[in-house]
Amino acid sequence: MNAITHTVDAASVPVKANAHPALSRLRDGRLLREMAYIDGRWTGAPHDARFEVRDPASSLTIARVSRLGADEATQAVDAAARALPAWKTLLPQERSARLRAWYDLILDAREDLALIMTLEQGKPLSESLGEISYAASFVEWYAEEAKRLNVESVTSHLPGAEMLVRREALGVAVLLTPWNFPAAMLTRKAAAALAAGCTVVAHPSSYTPLSALALAELAERAGLPAGVFNIVTGDAEPIANRFCDDERVRVVSFTGSTEIGRKIAARCAPTMKRLVMELGGHAPLLVFDDANLEKAVEIAMAAKFATSGQDCLAANRIYVQRSIYPAFCEAFGKRIAGLKMGPGLEADTEIGPLMHANAVIKANAQIDDAVARGARRIVGAAQPAGPLFVTPTLLSDVPDSALIMSEETFAPVAAVTPFDTEDEVVMRANATEYGLVAYVVTENGARALRLGRLLEYGMVAVNRVKITGAPVPFGGMKQSGVGREGSRHGLEAFTDLKYLCVDIT
Repeated sequence: MNAITHTVDAASVPVKANAHPALSRLRDGRLLREMAYIDGRWTGAPHDARFEVRDPASSLTIARVSRLGADEATQAVDAAARALPAWKTLLPQERSARLRAWYDLILDAREDLALIMTLEQGKPLSESLGEISYAASFVEWYAEEAKRLNVESVTSHLPGAEMLVRREALGVAVLLTPWNFPAAMLTRKAAAALAAGCTVVAHPSSYTPLSALALAELAERAGLPAGVFNIVTGDAEPIANRFCDDERVRVVSFTGSTEIGRKIAARCAPTMKRLVMELGGHAPLLVFDDANLEKAVEIAMAAKFATSGQDCLAANRIYVQRSIYPAFCEAFGKRIAGLKMGPGLEADTEIGPLMHANAVIKANAQIDDAVARGARRIVGAAQPAGPLFVTPTLLSDVPDSALIMSEETFAPVAAVTPFDTEDEVVMRANATEYGLVAYVVTENGARALRLGRLLEYGMVAVNRVKITGAPVPFGGMKQSGVGREGSRHGLEAFTDLKYLCVDIT
């Protein structure tokens, strides 16, 4: 396969006089795309159907993106199926080279990609810059792993037989990605699938399609052949349903709510697709009385308020041992009260807007419910900065019966409650359908190891918050997911094992 020569076309968005003023900061205007990307072409919607992408901080329009549907979803699968034979038989070293080129281009465009992300998603620019580096790390990792899908030799139990096991690409991979991490969730899935030899059709959230389209622009420049990497924009339900029904799609990777994950799994059942799902989280944070108080507060801040609380890894239930509970709440409250709320492009902003109005409604309902059940609102009475903002809030003495203790919370609202014994808090922490991540703060080494076994979560962080990365098998237990992303396991998720038995007599 020869590299595709990049050409500039009209699919990029010209910076118009009435455009969002921050768009003038883009160094490369070609990264702002309004059309979908199918079979190596920028594709508009029939009858020029469009939907607006708005800045959640200001409600200003950033772009008007093509609203495709089920027919275009099929066209994208057609393209991916045509491209599959050549891509999966390409030497792994050549697939690796294309991914490495993509990685280099992502890093070169880091500032523009971060600006686009903050505009459409709302998170502080510093967090967007961090996410672009994080997103690129998956492309770099899988560029290397592409060369390591080795044949496995099996010691023969049959006379005169040689046995081999190898991994082969599953086929066309569909990626359904969320709005809270619009770059990293795409690269974590796509880089693994492409490294394995799959071709990709992705559907980004309609709240944040611009990050995915910018990555497609860079993938084209990196020489990914036509049909290997496709982006279909538009309403999720008709597009995702068509993907799930298509027999040529052999694997669906989805990040989103457990509720939607169940529906996708049911829709994929008739065609027995491989599923990789990173679903809801409702992380507990357990702070024991032997912990360093200052360190515990720092961990709680990072675990709760990153991405304005809109993170499946966010610490939604904070359990603090009773002897240090008053001191923790006081120190935690002071830190929360000092958070700067505002648009993500403003200097020093720490808390940006939520993604949509329903998230604000849910957060306020959870706060009101907790207070009605006896919780105290220590911080959070100030007026928000705009209609999609929720003031950073601390609720103390939150009973387990409160909605916020059983529902996933996507907002800057921290719920804290005391506990007495280790056995008690483990039982309370495990009393949920979710099992993505749990946090533990303790200076007792034996307890740290013990809770690593007892907590029913796919990932357990002890005395730290940042635990994810390209080498890590990311995923949860129970109804927080199926399979793993990242690491070698994330690559293997896009492959089938094939056993070869050869008579050598």
